[in-house]
Amino acid sequence: MRHTSRTAALNQGYILVLALVFLGIFFTASAAYLNFVTTSARSARVDIAQSQALAIAEAGMNKAVYQLNQNPSYTGETNTTFGEGVFTVTVSNINSVTKRVTATGYVPNSTNPTATKTIKADVGINGAVVSFRYGVQAGMGGFSLENTSSITGNVYSGGSVIGSSQNYIYGDVISAGPSGVVYGIHATSSVYAHTIGNTSKTTIVDKNAYYATSKVNTTVGGTSYPNSPDQATTSLPISDAQIAEWETIAANGGTAACSSGSYAILSGAVSLGPVKIPCNLTISGTSVVTLNGHVWVTGNIIIQNSAVVKIAPSLGAENITIIADNPSNRLTSSTIAVKNTASFQGSGTAGSFILLVSQNNSAENGGSVNAIELENSVSAMIAYAAHGLIPLENTVSLKEVTAYKITLKNSANVRYDTGLISTVFDSGPGGSWSFIPGTYAITR
Repeated sequence: MRHTSRTAALNQGYILVLALVFLGIFFTASAAYLNFVTTSARSARVDIAQSQALAIAEAGMNKAVYQLNQNPSYTGETNTTFGEGVFTVTVSNINSVTKRVTATGYVPNSTNPTATKTIKADVGINGAVVSFRYGVQAGMGGFSLENTSSITGNVYSGGSVIGSSQNYIYGDVISAGPSGVVYGIHATSSVYAHTIGNTSKTTIVDKNAYYATSKVNTTVGGTSYPNSPDQATTSLPISDAQIAEWETIAANGGTAACSSGSYAILSGAVSLGPVKIPCNLTISGTSVVTLNGHVWVTGNIIIQNSAVVKIAPSLGAENITIIADNPSNRLTSSTIAVKNTASFQGSGTAGSFILLVSQNNSAENGGSVNAIELENSVSAMIAYAAHGLIPLENTVSLKEVTAYKITLKNSANVRYDTGLISTVFDSGPGGSWSFIPGTYAITR
């Protein structure tokens, strides 16, 4: 009996030891499991935060491009709240048409972040999306077509669109706002206006007519939609702020020396730009002018005879602006005249073009001074006068023309580059900044 009791006691001791061992193993395993679960949860939270930080940084990048298209002087912003965190953006200049955008996303904040991601990309003004929705666009001064003049492409006007004898417009026609009116034209597509037609001149619309109040003396090939809302008015595609930035870039390249109030290039091959010319500019004869940057002229510009103006091949798809702007006298100065067989050429790379800009504001103030005069076989460039009048006559062919007021006479036909027909500009006056493929990088 005594032996049996001793054996039972020993067995109970072994069981206790084994229980303690297994209990220790259980607690060790449990602790390891809990640690694994905790670590995995923490890792998952960090992974989620990293993904959120990257998304927030990309949101900041996208906002930067939007802001640049609203205001070309935009340089960035700090600690802007977005989603589960904040972003900070910086914008730096690389050259006249390229900027570098760096965006950092933080979750939940930049002071004590759980996760941080930084990305960068270059953006540039792309000639293929140069911010022109229509090949021909007028401001409040509107359009006037006379004789047998015509337009090949879509037309947008902040004012009226008036023809003299069913002048052809090969595309859609929009006369925006509550005072919009279209008459005396033959549109091969649809017309949108507050009022279409008048009693004295017949209007023909091959497709649909959208109008708010009345349709008078108008033949419609498609469907008429009375009581349609007026089309929204919009700013012209390039702002004065953008033009001022181009002027600054030109001035940073140096100031040319004038002689007797003029800077004249009469013959030979000449390189020009970026430069500010504080007087009138004349390019004539058989001269060949190669542009290496923007040119700002504070007087008037005349380009005539058989002169050639072209962009340096080394600039690739970069676009160059020639600006006539005398801030102290925009009523009678700041004009551009292109005559005879003067021609314009890009760099040889697709999407490269020359933009002629006049800041003359005579038309906007009720005057009659032409901002840009284009004669005969002018081609391969864009004419822009947001405050002035551009009259077009004879065989003018342009990539695009935009002005406060546009008149077409004789047999003038604006037939703009097909690459610009379907391009659009987002709301806002800036140039069309867009991402340059291959420059996106995650740096942190």
